[in-house]
Amino acid sequence: MADINFSRPAPDADSWPTDGRSPEMGGADLRWDIIELLFFAYRDFVGDADHELEAFGFGRAHHRVLHFVRRYPGLKVADLLDVLRITKQSLGRVLKQLLDEGYIVQKTGNNDRRQRLLFATAKGEALVGKLAGLQTDRINRALRQIEPAAADTVRQFLRAMIDRDDPDKVLETILGSGAAKPKE
Repeated sequence: MADINFSRPAPDADSWPTDGRSPEMGGADLRWDIIELLFFAYRDFVGDADHELEAFGFGRAHHRVLHFVRRYPGLKVADLLDVLRITKQSLGRVLKQLLDEGYIVQKTGNNDRRQRLLFATAKGEALVGKLAGLQTDRINRALRQIEPAAADTVRQFLRAMIDRDDPDKVLETILGSGAAKPKE
């Protein structure tokens, strides 16, 4: 295994502040509490679905593709690439497997035959429903531990974490500035 070399020496343990601040940040407060809570919340949130997906030989990329295709029927492949921020090659592999196994179908656009529009099949909708059910159960368990009005604060916080300059059409819909309505 190769050694890891940094361009500057790591600070020794005696120079590291005990209050959570990083020497590199010039004393700025770092939000270790929120950072780590987000890591662990994400791990467990996707972990429920990951366990279910293993039985199908699928991973998180499959889940994300299925989720957005199910929620936005007729989603263009180009728009899906924007949503997922993955390469065409990565999407191609996952998409081929989902198409071959009958979880989604691809149709050409009515106005532009070059467009590839994606739709979930009944099989795909059932899997997305099962995965969303697992994740909804986790969300509902967490929301029961806070005051009902705090759910809006959670939503506001998560929206504020998203880059607002993202030109993504699906994100515009989620944030309420788009005209399209996702499938329930």
